[in-house]
Amino acid sequence: MAGSLQVAQFPCLSDNYGYLIHDATTGETAAVDTPDAAAYKQELEKRGWTLTHILNTHHHNDHVGGNSELKTEGVRVYGPANDGRIPGMDNPLSDSDTLTFGGAEAIVIDVGGHTHGHIAFYLPEEKTAFVGDSLFSLGCGRMFEGTAPQFWSSLKRLRDLPDDTIIYCAHEYTESNARYAMSVEPGNELLVKRVEEIKAKRSRGEPTVPSLLGEEKLTNPFLRGDISDEIKSNVGATSDDDDATIFLKIRQGKDNFRG
Repeated sequence: MAGSLQVAQFPCLSDNYGYLIHDATTGETAAVDTPDAAAYKQELEKRGWTLTHILNTHHHNDHVGGNSELKTEGVRVYGPANDGRIPGMDNPLSDSDTLTFGGAEAIVIDVGGHTHGHIAFYLPEEKTAFVGDSLFSLGCGRMFEGTAPQFWSSLKRLRDLPDDTIIYCAHEYTESNARYAMSVEPGNELLVKRVEEIKAKRSRGEPTVPSLLGEEKLTNPFLRGDISDEIKSNVGATSDDDDATIFLKIRQGKDNFRG
């Protein structure tokens, strides 16, 4: 992390990442989502940290599945206010709400689209955002519950953050995302270079997460539909399509992609 907090990243389930944020001064420790309680308990024990907060981005089981087991006395659960499916939620949060954690402040960003009630946690002093399944490295989440205008607005809110923001997403999907990105913007030299770096990392068994937002802005097709004529052409966008419709065509292309 860029500031005073420590972040522990560890694999969970088949392709999730678990995250713990720790403030050494106060001793507070937050879990960002809870894919697997056992993995979180193991990481907490290994580091000698005590859980005090659970920060849920959305209700899917691979993000809240460990809530009930991890919510012991003194642990408070924070999650999206407009989603009643967060187990044990104590503090519902909406867009622009703030949460003080240790010596840092987290700003809640509404990133609905993957689900209706999906939030991200942005820590400006730490130059860090935990985005769940809204934005991935070279991708974005499937649109299970939201609408294209909603999801596109959410991604623009993330895109507006500073380039040096570190993006912690919830899954190791980057190789698959890279194949699709190359199919819609093969002329992007920065993307070509990044894909080679991703392949090398994965061949060594290294994570491709986190990533820098500035890099995503230059290479992630889901942030570039209103910018790249090449992407527009390759997804069949027309001059009559607004930006949300172009985003929808990019998303549908990925849903049907078999590359």
